[in-house]
Amino acid sequence: MFYLLILLLQMKLIRQITDLNKAINKQKELGFVPTMGSLHKGHEFLINKSKKLCKKTLVSIFINPTQFNNQNDYKTYPRNLKKDLKTLKRLKIDFVYLPTVKQVYKEIKLPKIKLKKTQKVLCAKFRKGHFEGVLDVLNRFTKLIAPKMIFMGEKDFQQYFLVKKFITKRYKTKVYLCKTIRNSNGMALSSRNTLLKKNDIKNSELITKKLMRLKIKLDRVNRLNNYNLKKNTVLIQEFKRKLINKFNIKIEYLECRNLINLGTNLKKKISFKLFISYYINKVRLIDNF
Repeated sequence: MFYLLILLLQMKLIRQITDLNKAINKQKELGFVPTMGSLHKGHEFLINKSKKLCKKTLVSIFINPTQFNNQNDYKTYPRNLKKDLKTLKRLKIDFVYLPTVKQVYKEIKLPKIKLKKTQKVLCAKFRKGHFEGVLDVLNRFTKLIAPKMIFMGEKDFQQYFLVKKFITKRYKTKVYLCKTIRNSNGMALSSRNTLLKKNDIKNSELITKKLMRLKIKLDRVNRLNNYNLKKNTVLIQEFKRKLINKFNIKIEYLECRNLINLGTNLKKKISFKLFISYYINKVRLIDNF
């Protein structure tokens, strides 16, 4: 309690909606960084970008139960509020919002959100209700906070893609994409990385390097073969089998998708990414290149 009191003197720690309204009432250029805690250098990059582009920055820490399709995943999600608050204090954050589930879902009434069939690809295909939960909570936060900008990471590109389309259609808020922050061996930083053993991290780093090389190869093959879907599929399936055999991982998806609508049609002058989701010792990791 004393520790939280000291922090309160240096940054505004907010738990109640009424206190939030009072604190940000006259903030017209507010940057918003939504998080589920267990902060790492990737979150710090988002926060510093917000501080650079906006006059004030608000960070939320809220582990949103509606975006977990697996209750065990929700229960085991990394939590370390004391460490997170130390990080935010060091970064000199203006506002930290720590709402409860009751405040978010019972005190703010909004209509239910449904994804279109065409949007149910990649993570949306394997995590039923996940993005509906993400869009729901960010809809509630945006309505409540009215930020100038929301900052999101490229590692969760599908999330950014859906959030940007949803939020910018309903609010004046801009959704800003920040690059993926990686460790020295190329592995994308994630809160879930704390659940991995040393050998799992080493293998994930090797997988990342192989995926980076695959993306370069796909770029070259597509240029030479006029973006032939069949050639892409054969190349990716062969690569997928090798990864599974070498690292004993479970791959949910490994696909190329364009950046226009996340469709599989790849054409000249249309950028695309290679997306992957896989389990390594029951820990789910995602990335894109």
